[in-house]
Amino acid sequence: MEGVKEIKVKAGDKAGALSGLLLRPSAAKALLVLAHGAGAGMRHRFMESISAKLAAFGIGTLRYQFPYMERGVRRPDPETVLTATVRAATAAAQGLAGDLPLFAGGKSMGGRMTSLAAAQEALPAVHGLIFFGFPLHAAGKPSDDRGRHLIDVDLPMLFVQGSRDSLADLALLEPLCERLSGRAELVVIQGGDHSFHMLRRSGRSEEQALDEVATKVSFWVTSRARGLAHMRDNVLIKRPC
Repeated sequence: MEGVKEIKVKAGDKAGALSGLLLRPSAAKALLVLAHGAGAGMRHRFMESISAKLAAFGIGTLRYQFPYMERGVRRPDPETVLTATVRAATAAAQGLAGDLPLFAGGKSMGGRMTSLAAAQEALPAVHGLIFFGFPLHAAGKPSDDRGRHLIDVDLPMLFVQGSRDSLADLALLEPLCERLSGRAELVVIQGGDHSFHMLRRSGRSEEQALDEVATKVSFWVTSRARGLAHMRDNVLIKRPC
């Protein structure tokens, strides 16, 4: 992808050095630290496409690999390693973001691991979490157990889910979001599955669905970035001489 810079993320003793892909548009408004899903790495078509579409709205991205994907194996690392990697990636992004507001999240497992890391301990400088297909439960086994830690996340959260997502029954996800005391917003992509694939009879393409995803995410991020800038300006104005 044009404008993408390959970097190395120092992930500590548990993970070593990991690969990352930084895409920072010239007029960037914010930077999103973006983790991949369980079965595909940072160069997966979804990760490439959503990064490019967000860049068109002025949202930069830092994609990164989990250690198991770096090693070329299928089985994800233990949760402790995954959350440590999330923390290392967001710390690295903090140095790359400069004065840009920082957000974090990911596709499926990557989003859930980001939320687990944030529930365990605050992610420095991160102003909100974005989930692209939050995996609330295993396919065919509806439950909200995998989302109970979200009550401990003290950040705004955006859930972007396909209406046909077999890993997130909306009858469970909607009330879960309502219980998060106004911190969570749910955007449903009608006709989309867990990866926002569309049925042919829907009359919409996957490209159109991802356009909608990017538009919704950019609006959410931009509105929060403006709020942060307004707060910062007020602090500067009110600072005593």
